[in-house]
Amino acid sequence: MPGSLFDAARACLDAASPEAKVTATFAAAEAFARGDLSITDDAPGPVPIRMPGRPERPLLVHPRDLPRRGFGSVEGRAAFIHAIAHIEFNAIDLAWDAAYRFRGLPREFYVDWVNVAHDEARHFVMLRERLREHGHDYGDFDAHNGLWEMAEKTAHDGLARMALVPRVLEARGLDVTPGMIVKLRSLGDEATADILEVILREEVAHVAAGSRWFRWYCEREGVDPLPRFRELLAEYARAVLYGPFNHEARSAAGFGEDELAALERLAG
Repeated sequence: MPGSLFDAARACLDAASPEAKVTATFAAAEAFARGDLSITDDAPGPVPIRMPGRPERPLLVHPRDLPRRGFGSVEGRAAFIHAIAHIEFNAIDLAWDAAYRFRGLPREFYVDWVNVAHDEARHFVMLRERLREHGHDYGDFDAHNGLWEMAEKTAHDGLARMALVPRVLEARGLDVTPGMIVKLRSLGDEATADILEVILREEVAHVAAGSRWFRWYCEREGVDPLPRFRELLAEYARAVLYGPFNHEARSAAGFGEDELAALERLAG
């Protein structure tokens, strides 16, 4: 295991197979928690952002080219679980990229995003096991690359990254997951619903980390968080904002009433 957190994060990003990425993530997170990985001021700067290590499958296609499947059939349920697993797999890379790319920040920043990477890897493992119980595996269905595309767009600016990846794209899970859980339980799929309950609970804390560091960046740069958030939504996220929004979960994740109102206006 490398002695630098930045080297370890880069190794996790580069790992291509699901097994390698998950194993590297668990090992790096545990090493960091033990104090074995340092945050070095003289580390080489981050390389320009590029695609992280990925398996050959799933094939990445435009979101409009993904077939719409209902939950009613076993195949449809498997495709749904695969879509959530793909989000979690991407989220591992997003958390590691935050820890790798943005330098000179308080140690607590790195603690937060290493912990998020560990959680996302655990979520992926749970979903992959459930997918296998449906006779499929990760890679069996096509997927899209929207989460990583937003990472590329915000690679130059930690403030924008915190505003838009955790608080817009990942926060979408807070809005839609409760309804998915109700639907799954109505169909008798308690096992998948139970996994989503865990993910929903932990994702509130992940989005809250985005809120916390977005406000930290704003304070450091002397900007008002609300108008800056509105500007970033209008510039980057108008096409990916969809209501209705889960006000209760988003409030728990650090959204103020004015921010929720701004989301409602832009999505409307």
